Amino acid sequence: MTASSIAPGSTPPVSRLTFPEPTLDYAENSARALWAHSLIQCKRLLIRWTRDPSTMIQALLYPALTLLMFRIVLGNSISAATGSPSVYGTVPMIALVGAMFGSIVSAVGLKGEKTSGLLSRFATTPTHRASGLAGRMMAEAIRVFATTIVIVAVGMVLGFRFNQGIPSAIALLLLPIAFGIGFAVMVTFLATVAGQTPLVEVVSIGCTLLMFFNSGFVPVAAYPPWLQPVVAAQPMSCAVDAMRGLSLGGPVLVPVLQTLAWAVGMVAVFLYPAIRGYKRAAETG
Repeated sequence: MTASSIAPGSTPPVSRLTFPEPTLDYAENSARALWAHSLIQCKRLLIRWTRDPSTMIQALLYPALTLLMFRIVLGNSISAATGSPSVYGTVPMIALVGAMFGSIVSAVGLKGEKTSGLLSRFATTPTHRASGLAGRMMAEAIRVFATTIVIVAVGMVLGFRFNQGIPSAIALLLLPIAFGIGFAVMVTFLATVAGQTPLVEVVSIGCTLLMFFNSGFVPVAAYPPWLQPVVAAQPMSCAVDAMRGLSLGGPVLVPVLQTLAWAVGMVAVFLYPAIRGYKRAAETG
């Protein structure tokens, strides 16, 4: 239609615009979407943590300084009492402590994301609904591994060595990840259901008690007889004994299986509640 054919005073017709429908290479709830979106969430958290001084201090600096403190103040006394270098107990213990306290700081940040409405905004995007929690666990695994590397590096300066070969060294570096993921699932659940109750912060008190009542601090035989079974069976002692065996030598199979049992048990108990709590936090934040 030309301009000359339009009658005077009439409204020219409006051309109809057609927009193509958006297309995706994979469905929103597919396994491929879960992997891709989880990687995005993992990257987001890692970038945020590296830019947050409190998280970096809690995850890296605080454990390294704690290891140095134990070596300076108690190292010689523990070595004299046990007959073996104390660093083979304190390095595993501090690596596990760093994993736990780092997860607590992360869980506090998750509570902030819920309060600010960030989780709710993520829920309105076309992303896999499980990617938020899955990406967080991936980021936790990377954080725990980085913390373990830093602690082992500081420990090597203090005399820590891998005496059982490369496979044992790799297993030692990976074992805190299994321990840390189990703990992270638990505190994530607490962070999503806590509301105004400081449940996550209360967990830090329990972690402090675990730090002073495990086989990495002093041998189990040094505790009162009535307390020894509790100290020997608690998850940190199992992991410390496994990591000591993988580095210095000694029993490995039983403490490794006990550590994995604790980790799998925490995931089995808290994973579904964590999924439900994460979903509820995204819908009501």
